[in-house]
Amino acid sequence: MKFQAKYLILFLLFSVNSYAQEGDVTKFANEMLYIADEFAGPAAEGVAYQAGAGWFTSATALKPWKVEISFQGNALFVPSNRQSFTISNGDLAGVHESGGPILSLKGDESNAVVPTAFGEETDVYFEGTLLGESFEFQALEGVNKSVVAYPFVQANVGLPYETEFSARFLPQLTVDGVAITTYGAGVKHNFSQYFKFNNEEDFQAAAIIAYSKFDVEYEFSPVNIDNVVNLNLVNVNSNLWMASVMGSKLYGDSFEVFGALGATNSNFNYAMGGSGVALGPINSALRGLDQSQAQFKADLGFNIYFNKFKISTMATAGKFFHLNAGLHFRI
Repeated sequence: MKFQAKYLILFLLFSVNSYAQEGDVTKFANEMLYIADEFAGPAAEGVAYQAGAGWFTSATALKPWKVEISFQGNALFVPSNRQSFTISNGDLAGVHESGGPILSLKGDESNAVVPTAFGEETDVYFEGTLLGESFEFQALEGVNKSVVAYPFVQANVGLPYETEFSARFLPQLTVDGVAITTYGAGVKHNFSQYFKFNNEEDFQAAAIIAYSKFDVEYEFSPVNIDNVVNLNLVNVNSNLWMASVMGSKLYGDSFEVFGALGATNSNFNYAMGGSGVALGPINSALRGLDQSQAQFKADLGFNIYFNKFKISTMATAGKFFHLNAGLHFRI
């Protein structure tokens, strides 16, 4: 994917201050970090919505040792304001010790609209001078997608005390040089069992906690800087936690509605693959980009029950709109 190689160059430039002189290089690294945050931030937020979907479809737990196998799909809808951002020379405030900007938009432009990781191609360039050398690079380009979807398989098993355990797995899926693997586990506990009246058709309440891990590896044409480093891939590991409280109500024996309020907390870790004396310092510097973020979300969905299976849908609202659909078989 075209934008990954440019993103790697950005990471490389950020890492320079691990083994080069400070001053102008440090200021330049700060400018690059600002651009990286604006570019990658929406994608990091979106991953949290996808990882938090599909863990539950009912507050009622499976009977002890009953098993449910689910085939699910997620679709993240990216709003237009998450596909681009505006940057100006005023945002790039670094100045050489001898005067003059370290980095600026190329040409006579003082501001420009550039893509995020979800955005499309761009003809915007940056230019600057570092350690006596002039350079320029194109603004990072995104994957040009307004809808991001992926499938996964999940298994739920009922435990004693109205508790349910869930596990999900997506074996490595590679598209256009991007390899994605995800797995996770969750636990749900029903609280309606402690109410005085708790018939099957009564309102049910539960709490859920889940952990997901995403491993995304981007391959690209080697980026080579003579006598310094040769880079050919980047690996992004994401650790995501979700906690929700939910309620559900069964109508008759075939239709159920459910809703939930929850929060997610996510952490992202970056590493590069390749060779050269600078590879170690680069990966050490990348650890400085590790970050955590918390988000709140609301879910609403319904189930339709058949003899041996059910169909579920769930909509999630927050900074993004997200849909999940599943086909669930009870064994």
